[in-house]
Amino acid sequence: MTVLLALPPLAVTTPASAATTRTAAPYCYEEPSQPTADVSDLKARFTASNWMQTLQTMYRRRWPSGEALAVAQARDQYWTQFVRTNSFEAFAESMMVAIHEETHMWDLDPARTRWNVHTAAWINASRQDTTVPLHDGFPRKEIIPLITDRLSDSMDGIYLRDRTQGEYHLQGVLAELNAGLTGLPAVTVVQEYIRGIGASNARDIAATNLRYLLLYLRVAKSRHPDYWTKIKNEPKLRELVLTQFLRTAYWLEKSAPYTGKLGSPDADRITATNYSAENIAILEEFTGRRVRTDAQKNCTL
Repeated sequence: MTVLLALPPLAVTTPASAATTRTAAPYCYEEPSQPTADVSDLKARFTASNWMQTLQTMYRRRWPSGEALAVAQARDQYWTQFVRTNSFEAFAESMMVAIHEETHMWDLDPARTRWNVHTAAWINASRQDTTVPLHDGFPRKEIIPLITDRLSDSMDGIYLRDRTQGEYHLQGVLAELNAGLTGLPAVTVVQEYIRGIGASNARDIAATNLRYLLLYLRVAKSRHPDYWTKIKNEPKLRELVLTQFLRTAYWLEKSAPYTGKLGSPDADRITATNYSAENIAILEEFTGRRVRTDAQKNCTL
């Protein structure tokens, strides 16, 4: 198991004013992907020296948002710490970590993010959110009492119980969720090439970090009412939270057939808790939107 430290194509997305208005029309989160597009030629030509070209072309065919992120981050010096080049299969498997971490690199660039003040989020090729207000917040470890199972225990130990990580505020919660929501599609669209366990908790990461966000909002309202009022009055933040909720549903559904390879059964169990009455209530109160809980969980009502 890998533990991470720390559109015309998307015409269905809506502006902030619509996403936080109860009378807004329903919409669904979607983004282009062609997971059956032929990449056999890329596999045949793959070498340790052409991995970046391969990465960009592979995602151009199968997941354009991945190509766009790779292009934006092409000059980043840290790619080689995350990308495995000993075989095409190892390369494909390493994309969960590589794309996850490069999302952090884009999101947390000081040109875009001022820690605990405002954040940025690479959503997809057509949308990148910037200067999303955070108003500081409180340590994310405060959500621990609301976790009454052991479904996310391994990640709880890293992100909530760790002496340093547990002190991170909303900035940390949002950053990990956004990176998880790029790492998951990065391997979902190349799942047939994954042979090992390097991407085996991709679905768990997405489900768990959504859990953290929902519980963080609940604690904000119950224990930090002044902070709750501040963030609830930020349209860009409300829109981001709604998008991430729908986006998580979208990619968990797309990746569901590959449970075992891309996640454990606990991912679906965590997701079930994310749809508890208390969690849906806090999401809808915060965003001002009702969400679907049927087969179209990536949509609002």
